[in-house]
Amino acid sequence: MSAYTGRPWLARYPDGLPADIHTEYPTMLEMFTASVARAPETEAIRYFDGVLTVADIDVASDALAVSLIDSGFAPGDRLGIYVQNNPAFVVGLVAAWKAGGAAVAINPMNKARELTYLLSDSGATALLCLDDLYDTVARDVVASGEGVVVSTVITCSPRDWQTRNDSRVLGDVVKARHEGTADLMELIEHNRGRTPEAPAPKTDDVAVLTYTSGTTGVPKGAMNTHANMSFNSQTYRDWMGLTTEDSVLGVAPLFHITGLIGHVGLALLLPCPLVLAHRFHPDAVLDAIKEHRPTFTIGAITVFISLAGIDGVSKEDFSSFRMIYSGGAAIAPAVTDRFEAQTGLYIHNFYGLTETNSPSHGVPLGAKAPVDPNSGALSVGVPVFNTVVRILGEDGEEMPVGEIGEIATSGPQVVPGYWNKPEATEASLPGGELRTGDVGFMDADGWFYLVDRKKDMINAAGYKVWPREVEDVLYGHPAVREAAVIGIPDERRGETVKAFVSLRPGESVTAEELIAYCKSNMADYKYPRFVEFIDELPKTPTGKILRRELRD
Repeated sequence: MSAYTGRPWLARYPDGLPADIHTEYPTMLEMFTASVARAPETEAIRYFDGVLTVADIDVASDALAVSLIDSGFAPGDRLGIYVQNNPAFVVGLVAAWKAGGAAVAINPMNKARELTYLLSDSGATALLCLDDLYDTVARDVVASGEGVVVSTVITCSPRDWQTRNDSRVLGDVVKARHEGTADLMELIEHNRGRTPEAPAPKTDDVAVLTYTSGTTGVPKGAMNTHANMSFNSQTYRDWMGLTTEDSVLGVAPLFHITGLIGHVGLALLLPCPLVLAHRFHPDAVLDAIKEHRPTFTIGAITVFISLAGIDGVSKEDFSSFRMIYSGGAAIAPAVTDRFEAQTGLYIHNFYGLTETNSPSHGVPLGAKAPVDPNSGALSVGVPVFNTVVRILGEDGEEMPVGEIGEIATSGPQVVPGYWNKPEATEASLPGGELRTGDVGFMDADGWFYLVDRKKDMINAAGYKVWPREVEDVLYGHPAVREAAVIGIPDERRGETVKAFVSLRPGESVTAEELIAYCKSNMADYKYPRFVEFIDELPKTPTGKILRRELRD
């Protein structure tokens, strides 16, 4: 019998939490429309001193959708959204659906080469972008003719929908108009009161194209369908029992799958306020917490490390939160312990990928993730509703309980494939089951543990060393703020272990002391032979530490 028959992890679910849920709304647009009908005056976005209700988003997205259709946007077309954590992201997203199309979520840190690839690969015909990004990046890309077919450009400003103009975040940004573009706020006023006429999206239609990081080749557009997104938006709500009385702090980038589902999808479903602050600035976000008193958030662990590192931060500052979750990267047990001691809040794990529309696994609310006694890894949780996860060996065979292999996921949240890449789809999603590329195992109680990415494994004299285990030990040292471990060439061992470390403010330690600390806590073949101190570890916009940049 398969180790996964009967889903042994269901025994970890608290009383009253069902094994499976039925998705209430077939599409994201139907979900939003239901919220408009049910609670139009509910605050949907709080952006510094600005507030948009559900009805405000409805009116604004109607107007933008009408404008898109008037400009030639047709059913099935794609709207690129190239903004930060601004209200414009949410308005643009809903407008794309109302116009019968899909959105392309674009990292606002992307430069010309990256933007060119995403717009040409997706075939986006319209682009919504910040005015400064148009001026510095998008103008030349749109005009380049390098496979880019964008014919409509709409610009917006981070100053829209607020008057505070926080200099820490917005700096000296000035709202600008550019020839050949339309202004979002002007379009909304011009078309206010008009409603779009376009075919409603279907369950299996693409709602958003979200691009993978491209660490193993060119970025691939994951086809996040309306059904995928609606299911996992509801997973967030039901897993934690969130209600209209809650509010969400938006610390994850909205273009990233965590922000897209765990912030936008969740807030539109309930509906409830989503607190946004343009981009992550620790002091500005802490002020937003104090002002708006959110009850829930999910973000990369580096976000919480940054917030907890602010001088004078106290438990009272975080007292409005009922729960905090972290997703996007594995967490060291020492980090959760330290954060809980400082803030009084336990960080629950969520685990998932772009291709699983955020969570495939989660730590049930009220439970604490166990730590594997052998590796020291903190569990990423148990599979969420309706989800089956297996551990597979090198030849695709199921691995028994406790054995390490590749994590393979099946469920309603798994995307059907990659945009215009059938070969990549077949390789990563054979039979609809996602081969994640992440390595881990399941214990006898159904808890899952993430060991590492396949490509990050270090082969030291024939021994496998997983960077996560070494990093977890380093995080246990009181002087260490962040750590990343890579393999480097070694004449004798083939590869050996090197650690990059940033220190907590006011702390000091030598490389020799850290090496000795690790040596005393792990097998000889695992401990780092080299330690390099740097002020800040390189990260993705979502807060994942970039080992590949350290290797380069």
